[in-house]
Amino acid sequence: MELSRRTFTALAGTAALGLALAGSGGAATGTHGPRSVPTGPPPSPPRADGRRHRVGFDGYSLLVDGRRLVLWSAEMHPHRLPSPSLWRDVLQKLRAHGHNAVSVPVPWNHHSPAPGTYDFTGVRDLNLFLNTAAEERLYVVLRPGPYLGADVDAGGLPGWLTAVDGTARTDDPEYLRHVDEWLSAVNSIAVRHLFTAGGGTLLLYRLEDGHGTPAGDPARRAYTAHLYARARADRIDVPLFHGDGRFGHRESGSPSPGFRSDAGHERRGHLTDLAHGITAHSVRTVFGGSPWGWLSGAGVTAPHDREAPIDEGRRPTADMAPLQQFGHLVRTVPDLARLDPAGEVRAADDRLTVYHLANPDTGAQVYVVRNDSGEPVRSMLPDTGIEVPVTVAPRDARLLVSGLGLGRRKLAYTTAQPMLSMAAGRLDVAVFVGRGGEQAQVALDCGVQPEVLRADTEPAWSYDRGRLNVVAPLGRGGLSRLLVKGGGSDVPLVLLFADDATALRLWPYETPSGSLLVYGPAMLRSATLRGSTVHLTGDVVDETGVEVWPPRGITSVTWNGQPVRTYLGRAGSLVMEGMMPDAPAVPLPELTGWRRRGGNPESEPEFDDSAWTAADRTTSHSTTPVPGDGLVLFADDYGFHYGDVWYRGRLTDTRGITSVSLTCGTGPHGLLMAWLDGHPLGTHRMPAPEEDTAGKGTFTATAVLAVPKGLRRRGRHVLSVLVRPMQHDGGARARDPHKAARGLVSVAFGGGSRDVEWRIQGAVAPDRARGPLNNGGLHGERHGWHLPEHDDRDWRAVGLPHEERRQGVAWYRTDFRLDVAPDVDASIGLTLEDEPERAYRAQIFLNGWNMGQYLNDVGSRHTFVLPNGILRTRGTNTLALAVLSDGTTPSGPRDVRLTLLGAARGGVPVEVVEPAGTADRPGR
Repeated sequence: MELSRRTFTALAGTAALGLALAGSGGAATGTHGPRSVPTGPPPSPPRADGRRHRVGFDGYSLLVDGRRLVLWSAEMHPHRLPSPSLWRDVLQKLRAHGHNAVSVPVPWNHHSPAPGTYDFTGVRDLNLFLNTAAEERLYVVLRPGPYLGADVDAGGLPGWLTAVDGTARTDDPEYLRHVDEWLSAVNSIAVRHLFTAGGGTLLLYRLEDGHGTPAGDPARRAYTAHLYARARADRIDVPLFHGDGRFGHRESGSPSPGFRSDAGHERRGHLTDLAHGITAHSVRTVFGGSPWGWLSGAGVTAPHDREAPIDEGRRPTADMAPLQQFGHLVRTVPDLARLDPAGEVRAADDRLTVYHLANPDTGAQVYVVRNDSGEPVRSMLPDTGIEVPVTVAPRDARLLVSGLGLGRRKLAYTTAQPMLSMAAGRLDVAVFVGRGGEQAQVALDCGVQPEVLRADTEPAWSYDRGRLNVVAPLGRGGLSRLLVKGGGSDVPLVLLFADDATALRLWPYETPSGSLLVYGPAMLRSATLRGSTVHLTGDVVDETGVEVWPPRGITSVTWNGQPVRTYLGRAGSLVMEGMMPDAPAVPLPELTGWRRRGGNPESEPEFDDSAWTAADRTTSHSTTPVPGDGLVLFADDYGFHYGDVWYRGRLTDTRGITSVSLTCGTGPHGLLMAWLDGHPLGTHRMPAPEEDTAGKGTFTATAVLAVPKGLRRRGRHVLSVLVRPMQHDGGARARDPHKAARGLVSVAFGGGSRDVEWRIQGAVAPDRARGPLNNGGLHGERHGWHLPEHDDRDWRAVGLPHEERRQGVAWYRTDFRLDVAPDVDASIGLTLEDEPERAYRAQIFLNGWNMGQYLNDVGSRHTFVLPNGILRTRGTNTLALAVLSDGTTPSGPRDVRLTLLGAARGGVPVEVVEPAGTADRPGR
């Protein structure tokens, strides 16, 4: 949904989306600047330079210091990558693949374990992340919420908020009091990084999440206005927006820039957005990270976004190609920042939709050709000056141009999408891309016949009546190069042709002395000029050469600190003699030496629960009604918000009791187990989400468990119940969905009623490094069995596979050592596999960090990424598995092994994530 200027003015009582900037930093030109800003080079990559900057917009684009900026932001989730050293790795990959900004959500629950307590240290160091983004020359779009969407537990709201007064996401004063504390804590860091004041590169600030504020909901409208006022009161003077929005709205048919906050990964989507006047884009979840701990939203057990272009192991995928191409295109072709709708164009084949736009300053004509059909379409485009048919793949789009300046020359037309146009030394360079197997045709206006040199055999060319016509197959033999000299220009032009896969090995880079282009490696991280040498750093995965089009005066090259012998290529580049070797093999050890220990002593009647909390409340802040007997058993009301929760109830005389009915509330995949006097009564599991319940965040069910005749007798008895509540509901369709009860809701008995005295225990106080979402209330978690320093010498040695049929919890531990070469970035995962009918699940702990939950009989996730830093790639690691089995089938684990997900020679330096406080915690 797009939020118009008029709507936001009604909400916030200010100019369009808060662009009337006042206060500490710069100022905005507003929606209509004092003069028209012509097409020209974009602003230089941002940095924390200590200078004031002006940020605004006009009817076409954002304006930064009077220059047009097409924002191409990528969303990444540092909270899902609990290794701060690796934040730099991902940010460098975003920049190298064409993004000029990063959108970063800041989950309230990740930083706030209790009311008034905010932690921005260690893996939560927002200041460090913002500093790193500035060092990598990326703008920042900050998303402090408070609500962030259903993919985070409770939408990002903290667990303690379930047990206090106030209706979330409204103007309820109690809720706003907590919101103000949270936002002021974030803003006190953010204000030091505002681009307007030169302290950093924070360019935009997004309020809340989701769609526009409903016009018929005055409480939500007032809430949005309050969030705006809070940001301004905290001296946040950069542009603000809410959800998807336009910085202005169309008036009299004129274009206005918009912000697309959930841009997709497909070329068809972002090209269409550009055609509709949207020049600020944030691509959803380019890197999502791992669902470690209990941070993910209800029902999320897999990686946050399986289709993220940078996968969970930080490896760029083929899906980066359209994002990289678009990013470099809008950065190096400034004509695209100022486009007007132009005359209607219809393709000869009506299955193609054509959007025609024109730059009013340069006269460049832009055509976005979209194919929504399920088959490739080849068609002429009449009245465009494109003299040959154009082919668009199924459900794809292509941006074509005519009349575009390529350095000192003019492009008559092209059937391939341009990727970049830049100067490198004494050369102009233009890159054209498309799908493998397609043929690119490019026509250049040349007053006289130029000299054309082919560096590769694939391109063909001809000259006729003032026009140079070039044809090149894409993908055949990798990169195709053509050097054009003369023809009316004294600056040679290099034409490069690449398919999507080849384009992912092309790396433009800006230095203070000019731009350069590198071809070959898996990634270019940095380029530094010293004297006549360019010092390159980056990653190599497969055997490759290196080719560089450098700035003037550069005659030699180093790669990752080593000299590279080069010669002058036919296309004006420095070409490596020979090849760089691929990344070395990374040997991984087998996981042996397992030790096992039972983990549910709470089920035994003699267990000492005297230190547990008495469950005797009669009122609740939950949206779930208190049951008829007036007793509140909801876990959140007793301060237990994440992970497993134990209940122990004492009753007398079970004669006549035939069954126990346990009603519980959980998220998807929730689980309940019960014992009476240490004897298993059974397990109930909530269903996996299906098509009609895919968006459902809370499930409530009653498990009716039979009481064996042998347990129906006089005397004192103990009913023990273990509930795995899973995550809180973070949906946006209901009021306070996060306050739906988790844990036991009510208990009843078949054959008679009984008075029960209940005690409850969940997670104990967390260590500061790992935080509150790392652990739950299993006995082993409360006593530090997951920690590397725990003494397990008295545990029983076992081998895998290890089979047993029992209801309850069992812990398995082992150590392993890695010795990965220092110059190798290895992405390593843990893989678990077993026969799918076996009903058990396992919490995975690496060096004390909860890396996720494996559900053997539900879902398809078998491999869990172990982030470097948490994983010690040159040292000893401790792996612990907490296995819950329902006793209906033999339970594992069976196959547990380390898996190499990928390796590159290069990477970034990684520091070990040291926990704060390593001694065993006191258990209860």
